Amino acid sequence: MVIPARMASTRLPGKPIADIAGEPMVVHCWRRAIEADVGPVIVACAESEVARVIEAVGGVAVMTDPALQSGSDRVAAALKKVDPGEKHDVILNLQGDLPTLDPDSIRSVLSGFSRIEVDIVTLACQITDKNEISNPNVVKAVISMESNKTVGRALYFSRASVPAGLGSYYHHIGIYAYRRAALFNFISLPVSNLEKREKLEQLRALEAGMNIEVVLVDTVPLGVDTPIDLDRARVLLGSVVGNC
Repeated sequence: MVIPARMASTRLPGKPIADIAGEPMVVHCWRRAIEADVGPVIVACAESEVARVIEAVGGVAVMTDPALQSGSDRVAAALKKVDPGEKHDVILNLQGDLPTLDPDSIRSVLSGFSRIEVDIVTLACQITDKNEISNPNVVKAVISMESNKTVGRALYFSRASVPAGLGSYYHHIGIYAYRRAALFNFISLPVSNLEKREKLEQLRALEAGMNIEVVLVDTVPLGVDTPIDLDRARVLLGSVVGNC
C-alpha cells in the first residue's frame, strides 16, 4: 500500500503535516493503513518534512520527484524504488488526506478483484443526503450492479447528478487498488478529454477501455481539503483520542 503525500496543496498548504489530535494528518492515514493489515505500507513523499514525521513513528517513507503531476504517478515512482523485483501484484493507492478512513474499507477494496479482467478497484457509498446528489464536489459513480449485490462494474464517474430517473446514487470514494500492470499502463496514458472536462482522473482509465470495479461500503470518510475540513477532522479525531 502506498500513500502519496505532498505539501503543495492549493487550498490547504502543508496539509500532510497539519496537526490533528497531536499528530500530523499523514500519520493518522498511515495508522489507518497499518490497522488494515493488508501488506507493507509506504508513504511516497514529495518533501523531506513529510518523510521526517513518518520515520519518527517508525514508518517507511520514499522520496519522489516533487514535479510529478498526480498521486498515481507518485505511487508508481515509489513502487519502482521499493519493489524493483515486482513482488507485489496488487497496489493500493490510499490518499493522504483521509484521516478518518475505516480500516475495514481498505480491506474491502481488495474484494473487487474476483474477476481476472478487473484492472482497478475503487469504493463507493450509497448517498443518503439528497443535497449530495446535486453537489458537484461529490463525485457520483455510475455502476452496473445486480440488485442486492455490493460489487459492480463502473460505467462512468461524474460531478453531475447521474444517472437520471428513480434509483440509488453512489458517492465515489477516491481509494484505488491497481493490478501492477494496470497502474503502469494508466500513468502512461495521455490525459483524456472527459478527464479534462470533469476533472476526474479515473475517466482516463475508462476512456482507455480499462475495467474498474466498484465495491460498496457503509461510510464515506472525511476528506480534508480545506481549513473547515481540517477543523472537522480535529473534532472527530480529538473526541476519539479523548475517549481512549
